[in-house]
Amino acid sequence: MPKTSTQRLGIFVVLAVVMAATRMHHSILHHFDALPDASWGIFFLAGFWLRGAGRWAFPLLMAEAVLIDYLVISGQGLNFWSHYCMSAAYLALLPAYFSLWMGGSLLARYQVGLRLQTLGMAAVAFLASWAVCYLLSNGSFYWLSDSVPLPRSMAAWSANMADWYLPFLQTTALYVGIGAVLHVLATQVSRALNGAAHSSR
Repeated sequence: MPKTSTQRLGIFVVLAVVMAATRMHHSILHHFDALPDASWGIFFLAGFWLRGAGRWAFPLLMAEAVLIDYLVISGQGLNFWSHYCMSAAYLALLPAYFSLWMGGSLLARYQVGLRLQTLGMAAVAFLASWAVCYLLSNGSFYWLSDSVPLPRSMAAWSANMADWYLPFLQTTALYVGIGAVLHVLATQVSRALNGAAHSSR
């Protein structure tokens, strides 16, 4: 469905607010509080809803994520650059989040409306892009961060990924699922309003 510049901006603002609220509450210092971090789901949904606006929307969301992390860490009186989450691995969040954006963007490009085929495409796009994001974020932290004790091994990395696999997948799927429901409802309402407008002519 084509979107006006105003609609794109409105969608962006809503997504940015949700990410700020959940990432700030959750922060990178805690895991899975009452309000889980929506960032991964936000990047996938943004790629879907804001396809074509990636030149400005993705960098702004990325900058917001970094700014929130900085504010949360420095707000607790800690040095941002010496925090245990900060290392060369933090740079891997850029391609990690971009993989989610691309998953949503590709889905938007090839989806065929509210059909079963689109549901299958959505599942594949989500799981594939999420897996790449998880691999990049988890792998970079394990192999590049000084916070992970030596010696490192493939076996230990595999165990670490297995520990966090389901929690991260469930959280991201929750937010993407909420977004999917909202998308279906908005599409149906739009169709109903357009149909009413045509019938009144």
